[in-house]
Amino acid sequence: MHVSILALGSIDQAVLEDIAARLRRTFPFSIRMGKELQHPEGAYDAQRRQYQAPILLKNMKERKAGKSELILGVTDVDIYAPGLNFVFGVADVTAGVVLISLARLREEFYGHRPDQRLFQERSSKEAIHELGHACGLDHCVDAGCVMYFSNSIKDTDRKGSGFCSRCKDILGL
Repeated sequence: MHVSILALGSIDQAVLEDIAARLRRTFPFSIRMGKELQHPEGAYDAQRRQYQAPILLKNMKERKAGKSELILGVTDVDIYAPGLNFVFGVADVTAGVVLISLARLREEFYGHRPDQRLFQERSSKEAIHELGHACGLDHCVDAGCVMYFSNSIKDTDRKGSGFCSRCKDILGL
C-alpha cells in the first residue's frame, strides 16, 4: 500500500513534506508526492466563497492508479460538503481518496498571528484522521484519539495526533 500526496492548487512544498514525514511515522505505507492538480471547473461556489469537496474528490479519484494506492489531496482553499458549513477534511472511503483543507487550520483564518508549529500539528492531525477513514476507521469516542470528530478548530487542537489503542488494534498497528 502506498499514499500519493497531491496538491490541489499551489501548496508550499515544505508543508507537503512535513505532512509526508508525519504520515511516515504513523502508517506503514510508502508515502510519495504526486502531481499538482488544478481545482476543477465548477467546484467553486461563488455564493458561499468555498469549494465543493465532493467535486474535488471526484477529480482526484479520476487520477487514482489502482487499489493499492490511497490519495491524500491537500488544498489551501476553504471547502464544504453538502449539509455542512465547512469541513477540515473529507474522505471517499470506497475510492480510497481523501482531502484536507489547510484554510481553516491556519491561525490567520481566525484573525490571529501565524503559528507555524500549531499549523503543522493541525495539518498532520487532519491528514492522519482522513487516511484513518480510508483505512476503515470511523470516528472515535476517545477525545484524545486522532479519529475523534472535529466540529471546531478547538476539537482539532484538543485531540491527540495518534490513534488510541482501540483504533490501533483495528488498523493492526
